[in-house]
Amino acid sequence: MAHTHHHINYIEIPTKDLESTKSFFALVFGWTFQDFGPDYSSFLACGVDGGFFTSEQSVSTVTGSPLIVIYSQDLEATLQSVESAGGKVVKPIFSFPGGRRFHFEEPSGNEYAVWSE
Repeated sequence: MAHTHHHINYIEIPTKDLESTKSFFALVFGWTFQDFGPDYSSFLACGVDGGFFTSEQSVSTVTGSPLIVIYSQDLEATLQSVESAGGKVVKPIFSFPGGRRFHFEEPSGNEYAVWSE
């Protein structure tokens, strides 16, 4: 695999419940995982590679954490999938320059956003 100099290559995200987080992202977004022991699982081919690690911490824009934003071709359908899989919408769909988006928390309490044109 070729790597581009000074590009973001990998991101690691805390999760309070690794199995719930993996199940949520597999169900809603179709992500697949490779486990490395009981406390770490990587995800690949999701736009940027990364992994989830077990931690009592969570990420939120309220605490100044970076916001991970996922693209969707159908924002309303993705919002329904997020809620059906146990996610909690924390900012309903709103417009911003370039499109629309919503923010949600996955079962471990981490905040993400989904956007569309």
